[in-house]
Amino acid sequence: MNKKVLVVAVAAMLAVAALPSRVAAQSLSGLWDASVVVNGGVEIPFRFEIAGSGSSIKGSFFNGDEKVTSTTGQFDNGALVLSFDEYGTRLEATLKDGRLEGQYSRGTRGAPYPFQAKRFVPVAIGDAAIPSIAGLWNIQVGKSSKGEAAWQLIVRQAGAEVSAAILRVDGDTGTLTGTYRDGKFVLSHFSGARPLRLELTPNGDGTLAVVQNKDNPLTALPAAQALAKGLPQPSDPSRFTSVRDPTEPFRFSFPALDGRLVSNTDEKFRGKVVMVSISGSWCPNCHDEAPFLGELYKKYRSRGLEIVSLSFEEEAQLKNPVRLRAFIKRYGIEYTVLLPGEPKELTDKVPQGVNLSSFPTTFLLGRDGRVRGVHAGFPGAASGEFHKQAKEEISASVERLLAESAQTSSSK
Repeated sequence: MNKKVLVVAVAAMLAVAALPSRVAAQSLSGLWDASVVVNGGVEIPFRFEIAGSGSSIKGSFFNGDEKVTSTTGQFDNGALVLSFDEYGTRLEATLKDGRLEGQYSRGTRGAPYPFQAKRFVPVAIGDAAIPSIAGLWNIQVGKSSKGEAAWQLIVRQAGAEVSAAILRVDGDTGTLTGTYRDGKFVLSHFSGARPLRLELTPNGDGTLAVVQNKDNPLTALPAAQALAKGLPQPSDPSRFTSVRDPTEPFRFSFPALDGRLVSNTDEKFRGKVVMVSISGSWCPNCHDEAPFLGELYKKYRSRGLEIVSLSFEEEAQLKNPVRLRAFIKRYGIEYTVLLPGEPKELTDKVPQGVNLSSFPTTFLLGRDGRVRGVHAGFPGAASGEFHKQAKEEISASVERLLAESAQTSSSK
């Protein structure tokens, strides 16, 4: 073989052999414009960040200023795998022509979402007149699946850039972000959970047309105006759920993750103030609540506070609660966590509750074991002042109950 031809052939062979390593060497670090497709065709755009490489690669969703970062990751030969253990989910995508394409698998929560992403490129926003919609709005919903007549809509705005959250009785949507274009504000949210696309269209009468994903439009009015008109108001989370007989002790008896049966009559809870949280590691609003419960436990445990999480999980998770264990690890949970059953069994497992339909819901028990208050849902940081207010009110209730003299528990 001609020497020159041999050199060219060897070079070509080396180039082909190097292709996989070149793909693997490509850095994915930086911001990406990503999307998932949900509910049979609704595309939810969101910002995604990747950092690191190889087995040290990390991916992060955003919920406002909060990052939801992968637990483990791998990028090899153009294939990206990111696991989010506390949600029991996994992102799998392949890099091709500068784009990532694949799926977001939701474990035991249902079918995967198709996923794609391209490098983030800033887009200029036009100079057209942009209406101001910042403030608090009342969304009239008729009757929600939980019996609500209205929801809160919290909007922040800086020119064409907007962020918002819808606050329902069980909690909020997470922070939706977007811009104004073509006569409406288009926002979206996906932080590994709670996928939502929201359109807010200003009407000539000062109201907003509100469209979630592809649902029928709802109408939002400025909150003060809705109140002045006597329109239905959002449900009060402190009055939404109650108990059948407040003179009776609140009872529970369920297994812990190690199989031990834990009951309200155990010595650990005797004469203590107890918070019983109806929860689930699948529930985004429960993820919002967990850090707050952890803070309360660390602050008040020495004064006599105990917290019990009744974590309702799907059948597969009850058999092997890997997601719940990751949830406990993620939030550094030190309080008691029990496994009562599946979410659909809520009312059967907690028969003392009335209108108990929200995850999370927290029962506040006095030192005598009786229910002294119930708080449905939990507004996350996306809810702004409502988040701060809920934390202050619950903390004040705990302080008040702790200050009461210990009495003989009726649960003895």
